Amino acid sequence: MRWRSTGARVSAIELAGLEKRFGAQAALHPTDLSIGDGEFVVVVGPSGCGKSTLLRLVAGLESPSAGRITIGGRDVTDVDPAQRGIAMVFQSYALYPHLTVAENIAFPLRAARRPRDEVRARVQAAAEMLDLVPLLDRRPAALSGGQRQRVSIGRAIVREPQVLLLDEPLSNLDAALRVRMRHEIARLHQRLGSTMVYVTHDHVEAMTLAERIVVMSAGRVEQVGPPLEVYHRPATLEVARVIGSPAINLLPVRVSKVDEEGALLALPDGRECRAAVRVPSRLAGAAVTLGIRPEHLRAADAGPFGGRVELFERLGPLSFAHLDDTLPSALVAQLPSDRAVMLGETIRFTVDPADVRLFDPDGRAFPDLATESVAA
Repeated sequence: MRWRSTGARVSAIELAGLEKRFGAQAALHPTDLSIGDGEFVVVVGPSGCGKSTLLRLVAGLESPSAGRITIGGRDVTDVDPAQRGIAMVFQSYALYPHLTVAENIAFPLRAARRPRDEVRARVQAAAEMLDLVPLLDRRPAALSGGQRQRVSIGRAIVREPQVLLLDEPLSNLDAALRVRMRHEIARLHQRLGSTMVYVTHDHVEAMTLAERIVVMSAGRVEQVGPPLEVYHRPATLEVARVIGSPAINLLPVRVSKVDEEGALLALPDGRECRAAVRVPSRLAGAAVTLGIRPEHLRAADAGPFGGRVELFERLGPLSFAHLDDTLPSALVAQLPSDRAVMLGETIRFTVDPADVRLFDPDGRAFPDLATESVAA
């Protein structure tokens, strides 16, 4: 049986001034966010940043302190969770241990008193989609972690929800199984066409699954955009720290000079490098933060960056050199896989000015010249 939808559904989500406070503590500062009908959005950020709170507010498991939630053009701010047209997949699976796989998947339909034939047909369709047909008579204790998570997803989608919310669904799985489940979730979205909002602290999940990423920090949305845009042009220092592995290299520098080609930067050891970014002339002499992705460092004998190799990692086609902290911040540089490196060796690097990210004293990124020229 093929998966059948009950008909055309509009499931765009609009958050307007959404806020959540627990006493004097703000878990979510006033937030505006639009998620398109059928879009796959991943909310990413460190523990305690407010991403799960945002998801629980959309689900109706928490009541907002202020603001409105609209799903499919309908204001659901004060609507009971069961009436919002959403389903949620939890980190803990939350399966009933005394029920079979078929009974777990069917539970929400039976609770809604759907006809027996309809329940049987929908359970079969969900099981076929998730490769669970051979497991329908088993109980959760006889399943692997990945199988349990698929049952949890099946129970969520069997009601054909307008919106599917997933709260760190893969965090309990081992690394290999997480990769497989990411592929399965991506295929599931393609087949269902439902709006999906996926919360994770894992930037790899965000980069590989999302059509758009929402990066959060300290209860605020820092940036929203396509994965590669967020990766290459982080709007803030917090976004730069969250997205990327190995993490972006961050160095304290001073603005020596501002001109039409961008900014000349003084490193802590007195060397200089250029950044093709627009810095206000009033910030000449100011302390700012330079960011360089490991893959943008290029070996050069007279380059301004460098240090002694303390650790060298060969990861198949990629290799990474971890340098000491003489800059005073340690650096990580990506090298060609055939590059021979010895521990204790000193390597110097340069960088293309267009690949340098620069952040002001408040942690906001300066606009790069290439973006400005395209906008003009």
